[in-house]
Amino acid sequence: MAFTAADVPSQQGKCFIVTGANAGLGFSASAVLAAHGARVILACRSQERAEAAMARIRAATPGADLAFLPLDQADLASVRSAAEQVRAEPRIDALVNNAGVMYPPLVRTTQGFEPQFGVNHLGTFALTALLLPKLAETPGARVVITASLAHRLGKIAWDDLDAHQSYNKAQRYADSKLANLLFLYELDRRLRAAGSPVTAVACHPGVAATELGRHSRGFNVFVRFFGWMLNTADMGAWPTLQAATDPGIAPGGYYGPQGMGEMRDPSGPAKRKKTATDPEAARRLWDVSVAKTGIDPGLPSA
Repeated sequence: MAFTAADVPSQQGKCFIVTGANAGLGFSASAVLAAHGARVILACRSQERAEAAMARIRAATPGADLAFLPLDQADLASVRSAAEQVRAEPRIDALVNNAGVMYPPLVRTTQGFEPQFGVNHLGTFALTALLLPKLAETPGARVVITASLAHRLGKIAWDDLDAHQSYNKAQRYADSKLANLLFLYELDRRLRAAGSPVTAVACHPGVAATELGRHSRGFNVFVRFFGWMLNTADMGAWPTLQAATDPGIAPGGYYGPQGMGEMRDPSGPAKRKKTATDPEAARRLWDVSVAKTGIDPGLPSA
């Protein structure tokens, strides 16, 4: 079935954490979730921007149940603090890992990681790992990981993960998105092996006109001339909403737009490159991520 915001069922009584929720796909998904009765925690770097986003949501949905959670995925201390704060919530039904950066200059994260691998993958890995016990308290809870069509160009630079030898920002973005799908593969495998009640699923927005590409002049020019062909932010959020709310999703599944080579239109099952389901690479990435973050999700390998 082709999935859009119109297919989101009632989320009354449920609670979602959406990272990077103040703009773009995260904002659109948060607005729809709130309109369907969910409590939505907007996990963002800027309180000012988060409060502005909450005001916009409440203008459309008076009485929306919203909260701000300080989160900077470029700093693992911030990730730990955010996870600690959110444990006070009565329940968490889904962690929507939406926050990310695309094509930034080589400005390292607080812990010294290459920015795209550090924010897009390691930040997501760390927050997910820290919140798995909380998620497991709620039957049917989900972890949603946001990947990209760009993963098809990814190749993990195992010998230079922190970009001390070279930095091609477009390649590193693709690498981080491949890492997202390898993380999904291994997380899903370990959750099932452990008999966990938590489901892991991924999505991608196709090609959406959002702020994510602000560091890329080429992307901005493309959007200016060909934006009519792309998903809007609202359309780009449909796969996120499907992954987070569709009762029929498959554990370990991957969802994205169904039209124009998965670039736009309603959501459904998406295709992934064979290297995104490489068991050896997925296990290796898991071990590297534990070592770099110092955070172990506590799920056995078998």
